[in-house]
Amino acid sequence: MTDPFDFIRANTALLPPPLVPEVKLHLATEVLPLWRLTEEELQERGVPPPYWAFAWAGGQALARYVLDHPDVVRGAVLDFGAGSGLVAIAAALAGAAPVLAADIDRFATAAIEFNAQANGVAVATTSDDLIGGPVSWNTILVGDMCYERPLAERLLVWLKQAAAGGATVLLGDPGRSYFPKSGLEKLAAYQVAVTRDLEDREIRDTGVYRLLTGAGAGPT
Repeated sequence: MTDPFDFIRANTALLPPPLVPEVKLHLATEVLPLWRLTEEELQERGVPPPYWAFAWAGGQALARYVLDHPDVVRGAVLDFGAGSGLVAIAAALAGAAPVLAADIDRFATAAIEFNAQANGVAVATTSDDLIGGPVSWNTILVGDMCYERPLAERLLVWLKQAAAGGATVLLGDPGRSYFPKSGLEKLAAYQVAVTRDLEDREIRDTGVYRLLTGAGAGPT
């Protein structure tokens, strides 16, 4: 079984995402072998697809918004589907505490620990599936999680319940297929530089949204 920390050390470089130069992350680049590993090669090494090794557009936009509007992350914060931990790190830099980054991939939680240490912030991690569980956070941050229907549907039901219970729910999304079309307030728009190998383009128009409660936030 491949050790997550050893794998991350050997296959990433410490780099700033384009939209969030204040933060450095252990990321894959074109010149590192991780970029070229096939799914079969990863499976042979017991490594899940390394979504944590890329700064996705929704997360970059959300992190940028949090750093520019630190008042939105006062108190306890959850970064759901945290990947690299970029959004959680931005929340911690903006003054939030405590900050929890949740991702079911143990390689992601290892990367988050590395990345938090590299940025000098305190971020706790969990690999538990939190969907459907109790909500104890003031703010829930969700970047780029509406790419798959079953996950998006489960997640949005839980997030709407969290918002109805008083939590502020902020989402960053570049137009993924299963992002809701209603029940949202758009807070900001960004043009985010991404890699063409992952996104088939070099710039993605990406929004940051607040999930509304009440009649306007019903199922989509």
